[in-house]
Amino acid sequence: MGKVYQRIEGRLRAFIEGQPVFFTASAPLSADGSVNLSPKGRSGTLAVLDERTLAYLDFGGSHAETIAHLRENGRITLMWCAFTGPPTVVRVHGRGEPVFRDDPRWPELLARFPPEADGDGLRAIIVVAAERISDSCGYAVPLMEYQGDRELHRRHFGRKTDEEFAAYCAKKEFNGTSVDGLPALPLPLPPRPEAPGGARRVGTAE
Repeated sequence: MGKVYQRIEGRLRAFIEGQPVFFTASAPLSADGSVNLSPKGRSGTLAVLDERTLAYLDFGGSHAETIAHLRENGRITLMWCAFTGPPTVVRVHGRGEPVFRDDPRWPELLARFPPEADGDGLRAIIVVAAERISDSCGYAVPLMEYQGDRELHRRHFGRKTDEEFAAYCAKKEFNGTSVDGLPALPLPLPPRPEAPGGARRVGTAE
């Protein structure tokens, strides 16, 4: 039997933080717009900021649909499901906001993540304020074994300078606008701010 929670704490928080992958769903206001569903991985890139707020690191790619939808209407759903252990599905329905590199909140938010989670190609931090927190059975979710993170994405963007990454974003058709023509990633991409001491927290290709 599913249950609705008021806060992300205890067992629920431990479950969320223990999953190696989660999914994000968003959509435009237009009835004929494109619904988007994305898988999110890379260890340490999701953080529970408090009992009603989460954030995740958004890295470069060929699309920026979630960012576009959040800029238009803010609606987002996050979902985690257990592929091992007791069958469980957790959903957080809420309001999301993309925080971009030139936002004064960027350094403070980034500091909430472990240093190794940061890396080249980081373009936004998505902050989600929970409006409904619930779980349900995951009886139909298959049992699968987690083997580890893929390193392809990290290595690909680790070969680019920040200027080359900005150029990559600019040339991708659906980075500046969504597939439905909504404003997405701000272009030209703002440069990454420097961390205290003058050093930037960025990853390197292995």
